[in-house]
Amino acid sequence: MKLKWIGVSVLGLSLGFVSQGIKANAAAPNGKTAVSAAQDRDDWDRPPEDFQRDVQRRGFHEGIEAARHDVEHHRRADADDHDAYRHPPVPRGDRDAYRDAFRRGYERAMQHLMADNGPR
Repeated sequence: MKLKWIGVSVLGLSLGFVSQGIKANAAAPNGKTAVSAAQDRDDWDRPPEDFQRDVQRRGFHEGIEAARHDVEHHRRADADDHDAYRHPPVPRGDRDAYRDAFRRGYERAMQHLMADNGPR
């Protein structure tokens, strides 16, 4: 008898979590999550014009992706926590340019995403 009630309780909790996820996705247009809907509005994720080198554009893009990951997984916002920032996947001479671009992409994405999703 007790096992039956435990199963019913687990099922109820599971349905509660699923309904919360459905509510979050229903609030965004076209069935997208709130994060992906916010990202599609404009070209905020375009690298700055002063990023002429591929390594800078790559770092900027990967910084944006790292910020999206942190927001979607409710992680603390910190570019330094990412392996790609600490150990850039570029030649040694390009590491500073990559890190600078990564941080700028990360910060721009956090500003954009947090403006739509509330405080960090």
